[in-house]
Amino acid sequence: MADRVRARLVADVDPSTAVERALVARLVREEAPLLNDDAAEAAVAAVLADVSGLGPLETLLADVDVSEVMVNGPGYVWVERRGRLMRTSVALAATEIDHLIEKVVGPLGLRVDRSSPAVDARLPDGSRVHAIVPPLAVDGPYLTIRRFRSVAVLLDDFCDTSVAGLLRAAVAERRNIIVCGGTGSGKTTLLNALAGEIGEGRIVTVEDAAELRLNQSHVVRLEARPANAEGVGQFTIRELVRNALRMRPDRIIVGECRGAEALDMLTAMNTGHEGSMSTCHANSPHDALRRLETMVLLAGEGLPLDAVRDQLHAAIDLIVEVARSGSGGRRIVSVGEVVEPGSAGDRIHLVADASHVLAPLTRRTR
Repeated sequence: MADRVRARLVADVDPSTAVERALVARLVREEAPLLNDDAAEAAVAAVLADVSGLGPLETLLADVDVSEVMVNGPGYVWVERRGRLMRTSVALAATEIDHLIEKVVGPLGLRVDRSSPAVDARLPDGSRVHAIVPPLAVDGPYLTIRRFRSVAVLLDDFCDTSVAGLLRAAVAERRNIIVCGGTGSGKTTLLNALAGEIGEGRIVTVEDAAELRLNQSHVVRLEARPANAEGVGQFTIRELVRNALRMRPDRIIVGECRGAEALDMLTAMNTGHEGSMSTCHANSPHDALRRLETMVLLAGEGLPLDAVRDQLHAAIDLIVEVARSGSGGRRIVSVGEVVEPGSAGDRIHLVADASHVLAPLTRRTR
């Protein structure tokens, strides 16, 4: 019955117009007049979800506690709910997954097929979508949706008041901050909370997928663009950072440094844009510093390592590590200040660790 209703909608309704619930309800009654009210309402909801949304996944995406939806090929769908992975009762066939992927990437001018088997995209609500299909996906098409949080997470949700006070002071004093952590540890959420403490000024955000939600009155949001189905039109994070420098920013916030854009981010931090922020994947402040060194070297500018390290020391003030606990909660576990290397060569001074033992920030002259 649902298939017949969908076929009639495709045949009779202009695809550029929204599908009205009353129309779907009328078609359901015409196709299945013997359904009781509850069954008819369920059928209407299913058809609307399939036509206007993401079908069976709509019920999962409607759950505010679900932060990630994972389709591991044909079979049951998994979700992350309140930091814990669990299997749902929703099961999809390979054809249904292909249909869902096409609904996401088609309107964006992208395609997913054997010649272009992986894609990143963004839903209208800001959720990030990654899809990968055979031959790269061994067991069928995979689809991962990382939800955008509708409720803002505050800085105090990540740490106690002493650490929150330290970080608020660092933001107010225009310290340059890097947030590090593993996948799903809450880096972007913490970055949003830190950026939310910024006062007046022109803020330019640069992201792969626009996830940051800032309430300040003067925010300019830039989002990278992948190549289209013809392989043209790509605009990278690095190019956006360079454009941001020409937009009279007071602070630049890069959603994540994962490549050559690290050099341009450091350059911005060193050329009058104090108080800028970014994130990177790393397991500790020390690892974050080493990874940033590597990314800058990979920018291909031929800089010697000593010059790169001088740039890092001059640019970065604090590195904040966030991690996910076994219970699923996200917490700040350490805050490191980048200092001149001492006799032991250590360039990170921990001003807050997991037990939140604080030391005063060392005042530096740029």
